[in-house]
Amino acid sequence: MENEQIFIKINQIKKTCSFTGHRELQEDFSLKELKKQIKRLIEEGVEIFYNGMARGFDLISAKVVLAFRRKYKQIKLIACIPCFEQEKGYTDKEKKEYAKILKKVDEKVMVSERYFNGCMQLRDRYMADRADVLVTYCKRKTGGTAYTVNYFKKIKPFHEIIFL
Repeated sequence: MENEQIFIKINQIKKTCSFTGHRELQEDFSLKELKKQIKRLIEEGVEIFYNGMARGFDLISAKVVLAFRRKYKQIKLIACIPCFEQEKGYTDKEKKEYAKILKKVDEKVMVSERYFNGCMQLRDRYMADRADVLVTYCKRKTGGTAYTVNYFKKIKPFHEIIFL
């Protein structure tokens, strides 16, 4: 009974959310479901959204949060940038989208000034450490997204993970 009460308390406190997902999205990805889940979280009290600003899922989820911010003025989007020139390998279209989003975020956190092997995971841990809930598009058991999901499960075993 005591553990059940602890679980209920943890799930009632939701102020922060982090996103993690693949750079390439499959046909089963649902933008409608992503919007539905973000709206639900906002209505449950989530006010701060951490985003890793990677291609694919991250940039899409950032745009959705920014769209909701027009209606829900209390929410904030924090860009968690793993290193300087993160967008270096992005397409021209992705670079424009990235720059446009960065101009609109409430805060930018640069985890490392330079790239090093492991800076992406450092960024992922930074976001997971601060999240009350994790929203993920994870379709593989290996890679950065799976790493982040597993890390979150390990450090916050009773917290909500929303799989899209």
